[in-house]
Amino acid sequence: MTGVPLEAETNIRAKRRWSPAHLAALLGANLALALGPLLVRLADTGPVAAGFWRLSLALPVILVLSMREPADRRRVAGGTLALVAGAGVFFALDLASWHVGIATTKLGNASLFGNSGSVILMAWGLIAARRAPRSLEVAAIVSALVGAALLMGGSLEVSHASFVGDLFCLLAGFFYAFYILMLRPARERLGQYSLLLWSTLTGAPILLAVAAMLGETVLPQDWRPLVVLAMSSQVIGQGLLIYSLKNFPPLVIGLALLTQPAISALTGWLAFGEVLSAGDVFGMVLLAAALAMARAGDKPA
Repeated sequence: MTGVPLEAETNIRAKRRWSPAHLAALLGANLALALGPLLVRLADTGPVAAGFWRLSLALPVILVLSMREPADRRRVAGGTLALVAGAGVFFALDLASWHVGIATTKLGNASLFGNSGSVILMAWGLIAARRAPRSLEVAAIVSALVGAALLMGGSLEVSHASFVGDLFCLLAGFFYAFYILMLRPARERLGQYSLLLWSTLTGAPILLAVAAMLGETVLPQDWRPLVVLAMSSQVIGQGLLIYSLKNFPPLVIGLALLTQPAISALTGWLAFGEVLSAGDVFGMVLLAAALAMARAGDKPA
């Protein structure tokens, strides 16, 4: 998906000094990921088919990067293979739902709701720990609920299709949360790009099958938006995040995440004339703040 890569979920509270290069990489990653919804709209395939090409065209580059990792960090078998394959299924469902939502709702909404897995993971952690939420966690959940209600209410005023698009993007965040949860045990054994390789190999054929079942156009006339989508979202965006996020504390990661919906909303306005109301802006601020607080509230596994 949608947005935050595997390394962002390791929940390491970084205390290292970061350089301007690290900050540039972090902001560049969010910029690349924020352009994803626009590129899905520009593709002349169906939205789910665009997800298939996002994975397939990026696969050779991911393979080369994974081969640079130590041999013992590339070996996958048994239970680890089952976990990574299962995670790939959820990643495919995440992309399918998100891309369908992108086609019908505002780009800013799609970016925010597609990243809602952060709040879902935090809520899941509270349930698993069987403890009461802390003040920051309560604030994040309340802010997310109010912000989502405002954005979805604004979408419903625009059209029923836009409201349904929001729901698909929220469903994508749900799938992404399970994608991350299934990968947690495998991360101790595999390198980042090896994980990404196996989840991509599993997810690509599922997206192709879903696109075919929906009767979407699969083969494009213009390859440019799809190539840029694959390189920017799947290779550059995730690659830069993997490079830079370990150097920042979760709060900075969350704050950097706030650039994504702002960029998506700006591109939606410039490319498609999607105007945000005052309620939309306030809802975006609340939901984006919830994502930042969810990141800040992360605890090491």
